[in-house]
Amino acid sequence: MTLTVVGVALTAFLVLQWSLESVIHSRKTVTVPELRGKSLSAALDLLGPVNLGLKKDGTEFDNKVPVDAVLRQMPPAGTVVREGKLIRVTVSHGGVTVFVPNILGMPLRNAEMLLRQAQLMLGERGETYSLSAEKGVVLSQTPGPEASVEREALVDVVISGGPPPNGVVLMPDFNRKDMAEAMSWSASAGIKVSVSTDPASLFPFGVILSQNPKPDTVVGPDAKVSVTISGRKKGPREGTASRTFHYEVSQGASESLVRIVIADKFGERELFNGLRKPGSKIDLPIQDVAGGGRVKIYLNGVLVEERDL
Repeated sequence: MTLTVVGVALTAFLVLQWSLESVIHSRKTVTVPELRGKSLSAALDLLGPVNLGLKKDGTEFDNKVPVDAVLRQMPPAGTVVREGKLIRVTVSHGGVTVFVPNILGMPLRNAEMLLRQAQLMLGERGETYSLSAEKGVVLSQTPGPEASVEREALVDVVISGGPPPNGVVLMPDFNRKDMAEAMSWSASAGIKVSVSTDPASLFPFGVILSQNPKPDTVVGPDAKVSVTISGRKKGPREGTASRTFHYEVSQGASESLVRIVIADKFGERELFNGLRKPGSKIDLPIQDVAGGGRVKIYLNGVLVEERDL
């Protein structure tokens, strides 16, 4: 009885195996088409007519192959297989993207090192005179900070050439400064400055809100220079006394980009922005305002200290 059962099972197995082999070998043989560089939809269009299937095995980053295009295939193109075969493919995930760091205000050498750390490269270098930035400091960058680009992309910069030579007049940066500074510059440079007021401004009267042209623009005797100042009248309780704000740059191995900002009921305005060596002392006059305020200190773009007035 037992031998009979075993014999029947073995016979059934052999018949099933023979049947499967017959079905498989009865299928036509076809040649695997070239799928590399094709989109998944295009790959399916090529495999469909020859009765082959597609299986996505994974993805890889590749700058040279578009997103969702086939990087590799197995079996390779030209292989002869039977219909119904699954062609396994690895798909491109596109180029590796990185964020562009903020290199504004940095010496060119430091900026280039930071770009390399971010897997980017320094591109074209322009130069322009500047009253506010030391020679060799980055004034502008393209693409800008936090832009998303492919790895090893080029970042173009414009660096400061330092103060201009005699005979070249640059527009100073008057933003958030008192109108008296602009008028003093106007008299010494022999350039007329037109003034308009903004009565809705929250800044104290006479604070310059905007200017045209922008800082470090070359201006001549006939240049049209204009500023908009706060037209807000002084309240009866607002103080006029001033104090000196003192800050000492911490010791370190290299220069730091120091930015000092005051925030009060009139908003936020910049008091200082520049490179300073370790141990440097910065003293700034600050106008007292009723209600107090807070001074924020940034080193290389990082908030390191806050002080209440």
